[in-house]
Formats: sequence, structure tokens, C-alpha cells
Amino acid sequence: MSERAVRLVALLVAAAPLLTGPASAEPTVAILDLPFRARALRGPGSEVAVAVATSGLLPLARPRGGDPARADGDAPIAVAWGDGGGAALSLVEGRVTTTLLGAEAVEGLAASETPRGALPGSRRAVSGPLSAHLADPVPALAGGPEQAAHLVIRERQPVAMGGDPKPVPVATTTLSPAPEAAFALRRPRLTRFAGGPALVAVTIAPSGGSALALFTKPEAGWTLHARGPAQDTAPGGQPLKPAAVADFSGAGQPQVAAVAAPDRAGLLQLWTLEGGALRLAHEAPGYTNVSPGEGEADLAALVEPARDGAPERALPERVLPERVLPERALPERALPELALPVADRSALAIVSLKDGIRERARATLPGPAAFGVVSLGRGAAARLLVGLADGRIAVVTP
Repeated sequence: MSERAVRLVALLVAAAPLLTGPASAEPTVAILDLPFRARALRGPGSEVAVAVATSGLLPLARPRGGDPARADGDAPIAVAWGDGGGAALSLVEGRVTTTLLGAEAVEGLAASETPRGALPGSRRAVSGPLSAHLADPVPALAGGPEQAAHLVIRERQPVAMGGDPKPVPVATTTLSPAPEAAFALRRPRLTRFAGGPALVAVTIAPSGGSALALFTKPEAGWTLHARGPAQDTAPGGQPLKPAAVADFSGAGQPQVAAVAAPDRAGLLQLWTLEGGALRLAHEAPGYTNVSPGEGEADLAALVEPARDGAPERALPERVLPERVLPERALPERALPELALPVADRSALAIVSLKDGIRERARATLPGPAAFGVVSLGRGAAARLLVGLADGRIAVVTP
């Protein structure tokens, strides 16, 4: 072989990684070992998870694998339960550890999700001293499931220290949708906009179209701040359903991810607040966050970025008098992503909502997603739990 041919072969071998591109790891899926068939799943920060973590149940329970001292420590937990038992789920050194609980104990704590006076089958939202729930059922305006006439917000008030114990005062506000409208059976989402508390709900117009509504609390009290345009709902079809509220684009302001026609076209949408109005920024078909017959299960979860760093991005080269050196790579702010099933619930997608809607990964599930999607951990160390229609829970490692 000539010297020229040898050099050519060496160049091709050196360039091979550049020609083929970086290898992409596919998400892996495993089944969580549980001695019962689950039918409910709640994620970290949910009312049930907080209640279990603070109830004293965990120190008395027996973890299945992992370090008992770490399984019930400060790490966030998820909670699953069914007729045959319950479990607290935590992430310990990259593994999902289960701590078995009694089903009756978990269901007793979960009963508070639907407070007295709330619409049957609905779940309230809780954030600090605030809670919100749907109340006063009314017949569906355009057929379909029952709807709510009011949205009730309760806020615990500060109590002065010292003296005799006193009951905590609670301020109650009752909100109504637009005239001749109603609230859909969608769990309200408590968040913050412009430094103050805010709430995202779904309203139903007399025609049956559904729309996002943003309520805020300026000095004068709770008021309707913005509403999105009504979107048609097919007869007997599901209305719009929020999936998550977060700063998906890095603009410094929360945005609302929702799925329109979740039982049909499955349009994943990203809504932003601009000029006092909710504007549709992006949408893509083929996703859902509802499951027939499973009530208000959350079939979507935020995948939070890691706290200790972010992916690096290369900056343009800087020309110096004697040589060319690359500018030191600066960390780019990591942003939350969204995990939710595809339209037929056969796979779980991880979607980036920055500068459009881009599916970053997809994991085929061993059964249809049915009663919950939650995230444990952050960034690349996150584990996604998916409740399947047959009562099993799949663990997706992205």
C-alpha cells in the first residue's frame, strides 16, 4: 500500500466518530416489584406524598431494598396504592426503593384530596397556605361529564405567636367563570405569576368549547387575569387538560403546557402570557394526558433539570495574536422538560418545549399508561414512574 493510501485510511479512521455522530442512549424500561396491583399514583409534592412523609408511617414501615435510613429521609417520595396495599417510592443511589404501607392508611390520607363540598371525583390543589377546589356540580353545558359552577380558594391566614391556642383563620374566595360558562372537571393548578399567587383552570363555554383561564390575586383580591380562546370539543369528547406549569423556555415567566382533544388528535400545546392574554406559542399532535375510566389521574410530569450544573455549549473561537483558542465553554441554563404518553398511551415521550416542541426521547411501555406519570429525581438521574392499565408500575430511565 502506498504512503498516500496509508494516510488516507488513517484520516478516514480518525473521522469515523464525526461521520457517524454521537451515540444516543435509548430509555430503558423495567417493572417495579410490588406485591399488589396499583390503581393510583401520586408524585413528589402532591398532597398524598406530603401527608405520607409527615404522618409517621414511613419510620414504621419496612423498606424493600436500599438503606431504610435514606429511603424515608429528606428525599421526595411518590406514593402508589391499590386494593391490596400501598407503597412509598423513593430514589436511592439511582434505584427506586419501595417502602410498603397499608392500603387503608394511604386511602385515608388520600381522602383529603376531595374536601367537603368539592365536586365528586375531583381533586383539590394545595400550595403552601393556599388550596383550591371545584364546587357546586351543574349539568354539562353541551353534554358529557358533570361540570362545576364555582372554584373555591381557601387561604390560611397568619396567626400571632403566644397566648392561648387559637384556630387558624381561613379566608375563602369563590370564583365564577364567564357568564353562562362552567368549570371543567380539571384539577386547578396553583402557581405564581409576576411574583404573586395565580391559578390555572379550564372553563367550558355554552357551545362546549374549552379554554384555559388564569386567575391572579392583585391587591383587590382574586380576579380573572387572562383567558385563552375556546377550542372546539367533539360531542362526548374530552375538554382541554393542563399538563404542567413551568418556565419551559427560559423566559423567566411560567408557561402552561396543555393537551387539547386529549382523547382524539392529542394536541400538545404551549401557552404563554403576553400583553395580558394567553397566546398559543406552539402545538404538536400525537400526545395525551388522560386515560379513559381513570378519573383525574395525572398522566404528565415535569422532568426538572439538575441543580449542580447544565449542559455546556461551545462558543465561537477567539483569535489571539499568536494562536487560535476556543472560548471557554459557558454553562447554558438547563430547563424543565415534560414527560407524557403518546396518543395511544403505548409509549412515554420526553419532550422539550424550548423554541418549539421537540421530542427528545421515547420509551415503549409494556402496557398502556393508565393511572399516573410521576418523576423522581432531577436531570439525567431522574426516574419516571408510569402506572399501567394492568396495575403494574413501569420505571423509565431516560
